[in-house]
Amino acid sequence: MKRSKQHFSGRGYKIIFMKLSWGYKIMFVYIAFVAGMGFLVFKASSQKFDLVTKDYYDQELKYQQVIDQAANSSRLSAPVTIERKEGELKISFPDELKNKKKLVDFYLYYAADAKKDFRKSFELNENELAQALPVGMKGMYELKLSWEAEGVKYYLEKKLFF
Repeated sequence: MKRSKQHFSGRGYKIIFMKLSWGYKIMFVYIAFVAGMGFLVFKASSQKFDLVTKDYYDQELKYQQVIDQAANSSRLSAPVTIERKEGELKISFPDELKNKKKLVDFYLYYAADAKKDFRKSFELNENELAQALPVGMKGMYELKLSWEAEGVKYYLEKKLFF
């Protein structure tokens, strides 16, 4: 006598296994694969991503200028100091830039969301800058500070956590 069902008992539960032909098993694996791929396509298409900049390729071609500006800032007599206080960043320039007109570009870049980026450009004659920060800044930001004094361009990058 041939049985189509086998009864096993384990831990008080009866588990019934049905014999399936190989055709049903292949069909089940194929349907699971198609459903999984459909889920991955849905998740990938609904993923939000922001590029670093809209004109990324042009910026990459001009990166040698950024390297030269960073080298200029490393040649200063003292490094630019950045202090974080209650709701503001205090940036102090070296004494050799004291009382010189500086065109400053202050950019806080947030990698996860372009809406949280903060950029401000201004002209500065003092040697210190106290920049108020927007309310609710949390996470890892990258400060990209560039300035020009007496025709020489400088650049500084520093990671900040708020």
